[in-house]
Amino acid sequence: MELAHSLLLNEDALTQITEAKRPVFIFEWLRFLDKVLVAANKVDVKEKQKKLVEQLTGLISSAPGPPTRKLLSKNLATLYSIGDTFTVFQTLDKCNEIIKSKDDTPAYLPTKLAAVACVGAFYEKMGRMLGSSFPDTINNLLKALKSAESQGRAEILLSLQKVLNGLGGAATSCHRDIYKNARSLLTDRSMAVRCMIAKCLLELQHEAVFMWTTELENVATLCFKALEGSNYGVRVAVAKLLGTVMATALLPKHAALMRQNVKRATLEEVLELMATGFLRGGSGFLKSGGEMLKGGGSVSREVRVGITQAYVVFVTTLGGQWLERNFATFLSHVLDLVSHPRATQTHVEAVYSRRCVSFMLHATLGGLLGEKAQIAAGKEICQAISKQMRAVEAVVNDISGENKSGAADVSASQHVMVCALKELGSLVQSLSATASPLIQEPSIGLLETVTSVLLHPSMAARLAAAWCLRCVAVALPYQLTPLLDRCAERINNLKNSPEAVSGYSFAMAALLGGIHQCPLGIPHSKGKLVVSIAEDLLRTAAQNSRLSLQRTQAGWLLLGALMTLGPSLVRYHLPKMLLLWRNVFPRSQKELEAEKARGDSFSWQVTLEGRAGALCAMRSFVAHCPELLTEDVIRRLMTPIECAMTMMSHVPAIIKVHGAHLKASAAMVRLRLYDILALLPPKTYEGSFNALLRELVAEFTLTDNSANTTTSLLRSLCHYDDSVLMGSWLQETDHKSIEDQLQPNSASGSGALEHDPSSIYLRIPVGEAIPGPLPLGVSVIDASVALFGVVFPHVSFKHRLQMLDHFAECIKQAKGIRQQAVQLNIFTAVLSALKGLAENKSTLGPEEVRKSALALVMGAMDNPNPILRCAAGEALGRMAQVVGEATFIARMAQTSFDKLKSARDVVSRTGHSLALGCLHRYVGGIGSGQHLKTSVSILLALAQDGSSHEVQTWALHSLALIVDSSGPMYRGYVEPTLSLVLTLLLTVPPSHTEVHQCLGRCLGALITTVGPELQGNGATISTIRSSCLVGCAIMQDHSDSLVQAAAISCLQQLHMFAPRHVNLSSLVPCLCVHLCSSHLLLRRAAVACLRQLAQREAAEVCEYAMSLARRAGESKDTRIKLNITETGLEGVLFGMLDRETDRKLCSDIHDTLGHMLSSLAVEKLSHWLKLCKDVLAATTEVAVVVTFEVEKDEEDSEKKDEMDDDTMFTGLGEDDKSKPSVAPRWVTRVFAADCLCRIILLCENADKAHFDLAAARSAKAKNPKGDLLVLHLSDLIRMAFMAATDHSNQLRMAGLQALEDIIKKFASVPEPEFPGHVILEQYQANVGAALRPAFSPDTPSDITAKACQVCSAWIGSGVVSDLNDLRRVHNLLVSSLDKVQAGKGSSSQLYSESATTMEKLAVLKAWAEVYVVAMKIKKEAESKPAKPLRSVDDDEDDEDVGANVLPPDSLIILVQPELPSLSRLWLAMLRDYALLTLPAEFSSQLPPDGGAFYTPETIDTARIHYRSSWAPVLHAVALWLSSTGFGAGEEKEESPSAPYKTPNFPQDALSASKTFEESVNDKMHLMLGVSIEFLCFPRPEEPIEHVTSCLWALCTLLESPCAKNHIAEDQLLAVELLNVLHRLLLTRDPLAIQLQVTAVVQETIRAAQDHLQRQKNCKGKEEEGEKDSQPGLGEGGDTGELVPGKSLVFAAMELLVFILVRHLPQLNTRVRESPSHAPLRPQRLPEESARLVANTVAILAELPSLCSPAGHQGHHHLATGPGREYSDTVALPCEEQPGICARVLTAR
Repeated sequence: MELAHSLLLNEDALTQITEAKRPVFIFEWLRFLDKVLVAANKVDVKEKQKKLVEQLTGLISSAPGPPTRKLLSKNLATLYSIGDTFTVFQTLDKCNEIIKSKDDTPAYLPTKLAAVACVGAFYEKMGRMLGSSFPDTINNLLKALKSAESQGRAEILLSLQKVLNGLGGAATSCHRDIYKNARSLLTDRSMAVRCMIAKCLLELQHEAVFMWTTELENVATLCFKALEGSNYGVRVAVAKLLGTVMATALLPKHAALMRQNVKRATLEEVLELMATGFLRGGSGFLKSGGEMLKGGGSVSREVRVGITQAYVVFVTTLGGQWLERNFATFLSHVLDLVSHPRATQTHVEAVYSRRCVSFMLHATLGGLLGEKAQIAAGKEICQAISKQMRAVEAVVNDISGENKSGAADVSASQHVMVCALKELGSLVQSLSATASPLIQEPSIGLLETVTSVLLHPSMAARLAAAWCLRCVAVALPYQLTPLLDRCAERINNLKNSPEAVSGYSFAMAALLGGIHQCPLGIPHSKGKLVVSIAEDLLRTAAQNSRLSLQRTQAGWLLLGALMTLGPSLVRYHLPKMLLLWRNVFPRSQKELEAEKARGDSFSWQVTLEGRAGALCAMRSFVAHCPELLTEDVIRRLMTPIECAMTMMSHVPAIIKVHGAHLKASAAMVRLRLYDILALLPPKTYEGSFNALLRELVAEFTLTDNSANTTTSLLRSLCHYDDSVLMGSWLQETDHKSIEDQLQPNSASGSGALEHDPSSIYLRIPVGEAIPGPLPLGVSVIDASVALFGVVFPHVSFKHRLQMLDHFAECIKQAKGIRQQAVQLNIFTAVLSALKGLAENKSTLGPEEVRKSALALVMGAMDNPNPILRCAAGEALGRMAQVVGEATFIARMAQTSFDKLKSARDVVSRTGHSLALGCLHRYVGGIGSGQHLKTSVSILLALAQDGSSHEVQTWALHSLALIVDSSGPMYRGYVEPTLSLVLTLLLTVPPSHTEVHQCLGRCLGALITTVGPELQGNGATISTIRSSCLVGCAIMQDHSDSLVQAAAISCLQQLHMFAPRHVNLSSLVPCLCVHLCSSHLLLRRAAVACLRQLAQREAAEVCEYAMSLARRAGESKDTRIKLNITETGLEGVLFGMLDRETDRKLCSDIHDTLGHMLSSLAVEKLSHWLKLCKDVLAATTEVAVVVTFEVEKDEEDSEKKDEMDDDTMFTGLGEDDKSKPSVAPRWVTRVFAADCLCRIILLCENADKAHFDLAAARSAKAKNPKGDLLVLHLSDLIRMAFMAATDHSNQLRMAGLQALEDIIKKFASVPEPEFPGHVILEQYQANVGAALRPAFSPDTPSDITAKACQVCSAWIGSGVVSDLNDLRRVHNLLVSSLDKVQAGKGSSSQLYSESATTMEKLAVLKAWAEVYVVAMKIKKEAESKPAKPLRSVDDDEDDEDVGANVLPPDSLIILVQPELPSLSRLWLAMLRDYALLTLPAEFSSQLPPDGGAFYTPETIDTARIHYRSSWAPVLHAVALWLSSTGFGAGEEKEESPSAPYKTPNFPQDALSASKTFEESVNDKMHLMLGVSIEFLCFPRPEEPIEHVTSCLWALCTLLESPCAKNHIAEDQLLAVELLNVLHRLLLTRDPLAIQLQVTAVVQETIRAAQDHLQRQKNCKGKEEEGEKDSQPGLGEGGDTGELVPGKSLVFAAMELLVFILVRHLPQLNTRVRESPSHAPLRPQRLPEESARLVANTVAILAELPSLCSPAGHQGHHHLATGPGREYSDTVALPCEEQPGICARVLTAR
């Protein structure tokens, strides 16, 4: 390949290589030339120009392939534009001659196409320089167009497009000719040609005024016709043409209008034209009226979907500002579309039309408008809804019946309502808390409007309204409880209206279903409320036949929704539920028989609906409360379920008697039954398998079903990678929601809430905006297929065989379309069963079962339906996996080999080639190794079959599967496969995109197979690598987005294995261009690749992106669509976060930005801070506007809107009007605030100078380019302040977090200019202002809790030196404390009890932290004179310099007044915590009505809140007990048992009159209990601060005499404490913790010493006379034995020696005596360790005083082991050495 890298083609080298490799060599040379011509010296080029032109024109006639001709033409054009243009006309004539040539043979075609490509390239590059030669050229091309075949037509159109582009307005004279000759091709049978002509006409309309004036209607009709029978590519291209032409007609872009005074189209005309297509399709206006009156056939779906896309292009082209000004018109127009009878001829058509209209609204509103404009749009939608609702009410209340057409209006209005409400809901949900003005402004009345629709006569509209309310509640959780209450009240008041019962129950169910998205939940009592309403509805259902159906449905719907709240709430209602379920069904077989004879058709309908509802609630219970499913509960559920199964067999008879209208209700019962059985373990219903399987098989083989309904599960059961064969990659486009309609299975994409109301409370499937259950007919078949897969593995082999044989029989019996449907369903069921077998690791069964299954599968291998062939291949692979026997696999492979060798037809060759791929996929490389060679050779042969592109596609796809699954075993076949891939890439026409996509898959798989070897330098590896790079280059230049995406992922893999060989300077710009692509898959691939590149080379990536932006700026090349500004690639990615909704894409963007931030933020600090600041600064605009709007009346606010929007959209000159910049949305702002916190953290880890103003200033003076965080402090504070005071709750949380980080990191940074002050002091006002709103009464609990934490950090940081300034923040905490003391039951509760728990505990924790700091400052102030002893690192909160400003106990002054109540609350909280940490088996000991701050219902969530806040409280209580002598002074006020019953003092005085000792014991047990429980087993996720707090608490506690007494009297307690501390040391390493542990040990030992001393004194008094007769006192008694586990001395020694040996390993005799031990040189210990060792030895020295004389001996043996060599092996700091040695010696 290196030989190809020369300016002239190396002809000698070319002749020496084989024929097959020449095209690759030539392509590689052209690639090199493409790069080098632009950069080369002009003189060099001119010297060699003649020879170069010869070589290049020579290549034209050498039949070059598509990629080669593209590069060839590009190089020739570049060469002429750089060098001399003398011979350009000769070359042009030569090309024209070739085009005119009459030679039509296939061999000559590539030469013709190359000539066509060259002509296009010349004009594109040189345009008007080619003078007046263009009319001849154009005529020549148009002539050729008439006789060309499809490949030629596409190439000629591409060339014409380039000619038009290059000539611009100069070619006006030819425009009409081109239009006339080309337009008929819009209905060409080749889709590639349709795409090209659409692009060509798009180019033409830039200059051809007639297209959007006189010819506008004709262009529209042509586009409608072009959409009929189109594929996705054509729809996108034609929609772009139609949308752009319409937009141009409305707002012409240029001066063409000035030249010819043409009449501009009005908005009404343009919209009317588009609507014609949507409602009447390609038949257009020219049909006779008669046919229209007969209401001819409905519009083809392709046309409707294409026009929907065109509407979006139309609005996008006109831009956001236009949409804002004309939103009302646009909205009423699209809503009229969906109310038109032609759009809603059948139910499914209506759903499709609704989907289309929703897409139009969502794609335009969601993407083009900023948050403020969206709020205005929401207002418009509200008005549209209320207008519709008024019309409906007029019809409903019109009793006289004068309004005849009313009924039709009402049924049409439901579709309008669904679209409007759905859009309103998604708008509010995407705005989240920013939408509050929409909800709060009374003039809009959103909630009233939406709730009024709950009474609409149509169920679809009621459900849509309920869904919209759910969206409001999720966006603004404070609305949740009031909305629930309101609905409950309405249900009770309007019990006699069927619509009200139905509508309000939908709304309540929807709200309950949304709770899982609201972390703060709802009060527990609301659960009881729902249960009582539901019970009441079910009980009264039978009283009034007009309402019985609605009440039954509503009651069960509510109970089903209740289950989504999870086990903690359902647990309380379970017994009642089980009873209700049991009563719905007959108790016994006899009752079942009896009821068959009773009842009329209506009572049966109610009964069936009731049973379906009950089963649905059961399913919801099983799905959402798996923890409650005990054996007993399952047993009790099975009674009604088994009864339902028996009932199924009776239903057909009942339908026969009472009429077919019961079919739907019966189907609903079956659906619910299948759904719940699929969730229960199959063992529970083994007994009913036979009956159940009969039902299931009848269901999906359509036995009793005359419709040919097919299941929707087949695609999901086939492998994701097979999407290229099934076309299901459309699921991954931006148009997914409308493209779904065109999939072949029944009712595909027609999901709607009304098909299954229960979906309103279920979780939304990932990637969907709104639940869309399919119509009942399809859902039942889906459920039966899924359940079949669950049950099949548990069925006996005999039954399996019967079923498989039955399937074959069913397929044989059916004919035509029905056969296809039955076969699809059966295959889906078989796949589902095989999948179930694989998951259960069970086998398929004996030989005859396998034979039957194999026959079934092989029968579909040559089915004309590609989806069935796919399914058959997949089933074959799965069978091989389940059977897992080599002989069976060999037999299957051999069958396919034989078939492929003999078959000539496309169908069986594709089916069997996929079979080979699937076999390898599921059996892996080892299992199918022996077939590898044959498989590969056959597939390589098939892949070269140029006569059928379908065969090529399937063969290459299978080959990719084999390469993937064979791994290293494929290494031997890499070269031949690779050369085939390259050959095909160079020869297959680009219009066969599927082949190219599969080639991309193969290339990717081959790169993975070679893997890290690709880094090597050997000849073969270099060839493989350069072949891979050439392959990627060809695909990158392909016109299809999916092929480009494949190229990017191949390059990404290459970069992973051989990073040096991937050229980032060309890759990164290519990725940046793709970020603006209109194809989701391409954007995904580009971002995924950037994410990987940014991990390793973030700086280079950003640099290349910026250089691309500069290049694009210089070259003024309009084709490069770029939006990179000075913010670079990072800015583009932040912008994408605003527009993109795809989860995978957004998460990759977050990661990419994260990697860039980690590597670049510290170096380019200002740049990144400015980025975050720009994103966050967007908040203020919206905030200001909103407050403004609420104050003024409406007219003013609308004017303000218009004014403001002009300022908001900063238009950059004329061109950019179309794409105004939308201010960043709240989600992006939250991400920016998180980035801010990460930047602070990164700076902290990078350099301490970032947090030292003096150092930063001097560094800046030395190096002005350098950048340090502390210099940007004002920006940091401003950003945190903007975020913390925003509308959006998520952003407020992020802002408070940032503020807390800033306070913690900068609190101790001194202000160099004002000694004794810190730099944060000047920001007191900002911090206070940021915190104040978080304490307002309507703030959610989680934000208040976070704010409390920031308050305590601020007060405790010691920044503020003035007591009055501190009071501002302190008062916020005081007000919160009053809230805490208000007790449990506060009246206006919006959120769940656990939210209240969280808030209260946060307040108590904050106070505890403040108190701890206050006591620390006080203690330091008291020990001031002895300053020199203090160590350096406790200096943080030192206030000595400002001591004259702030008295030493200032903070204590603030806390003191609150202490009496605080201490009570703290103790109550610790008691709660102690109870909550009890193991589960003691749960019966918990108080039945909860604790001081939690209710029994929310116990699980409460635990989490207690866990995060107990430690500081423990420390605070220890300090308080220690400082008040265990509350001796305050004992009268202390009431341990009832923290809240403050008024009842007399009774408390009694309980408090427990003796002081008892009270001390209680508190000691509590404190030690909590501490020891925690220290025994600190969870790894517990922060280290909890361990330190706990140890400090113990230390402080043991300083007080009461506590010392307590622990010394109970020696086992002390031993246990020491043992636990020993364990702690084994698991936690930090020195600080070891130091704290020694302090606790010291206090424990001192307590024991004091106690012993007291004992001795007492003994001494008693035995004054006999001085020496006290042998028994002290440990060791008379025997001198220290018993492990009972001896305090032993426990202490164990722990202390452990510390010594850890720091001085040479003390351990075992280590020293081991043969591998090398003697250590004495080393100086670091200071911390030295202090630790000193403390340890000091304590060891005190231990002998605890022993009796006999005990001294035992202690001596223990001590001398490690102590002996002590003094000569340790190098301690010299000042400490003599004292320690002395102590050690005394210890001996």
